[in-house]
Amino acid sequence: MIYPKIDPVILQIGPVAIRWYGLMYLIGFGAAYLLIRHLARLRGLPIDKDTVSDLLFQGVLGVVVGGRLGYVLFYKPAWYFSHPLEILMVWQGGMSFHGGLVGVVVATVLFCRRKQIPILLTGDILVTSATVGLGCGRVGNFINGELWGKVTDLPWGMVFPGGGNLPRHPSQLYEAILEGPVLLAILYWLHKKDSKPGLPFFSFFIGYGTFRFLVEFLRQPDPHLGYLWGGATMGQLLSLPMIGFGCLGLFFLHKSQR
Repeated sequence: MIYPKIDPVILQIGPVAIRWYGLMYLIGFGAAYLLIRHLARLRGLPIDKDTVSDLLFQGVLGVVVGGRLGYVLFYKPAWYFSHPLEILMVWQGGMSFHGGLVGVVVATVLFCRRKQIPILLTGDILVTSATVGLGCGRVGNFINGELWGKVTDLPWGMVFPGGGNLPRHPSQLYEAILEGPVLLAILYWLHKKDSKPGLPFFSFFIGYGTFRFLVEFLRQPDPHLGYLWGGATMGQLLSLPMIGFGCLGLFFLHKSQR
């Protein structure tokens, strides 16, 4: 298939550029706000629209800070420790999902304790609302022509700019579908079943970690890291603790029901 060469910049006025990648994030945050309000009503979480706005703001802050620090520590520690001022230059790119996840969890726990609202139920709602942003972010990666997959002879393989002359897996789209609508459908179904608080939250960790781990087999590893322990990628190594944490959480939830 022919890769649709979409200009990453939607509109540029002087030095100010509106990019598709940034727009994907805005769509994700907007959808998250609406989903949080909907799920709060569905699950009986006692928060009003102002509290939702505050929660989303702190969540976004946690994503940005955690995502940046995660990228610095997991992917390029030597470079950033020798160029510390560049840690602040987030506009140059470089974010880690796993670091962002830690950041948003910490921000949410602190927020819930301050507002005295249920932590697990709030976590259930937040991770479900985050799936739209995850899917949109991967679409942004596809438009940017980055994070492509390995070489393939499948009919939907694409030749990416900068990826050589051979067709590759559009692994960004695989992740967009699995981490977006598929994971959203699973978690929303758990909400509709009025599941025990914590079940969607820990299921998110298992679902995302499993999807990411599997797609990494088809994704080209980061060139400056390559393959690590046992031939695994950094994405796979970071996904394994997620799966383990989710399984451990479900185990303790099950025990508490006895």
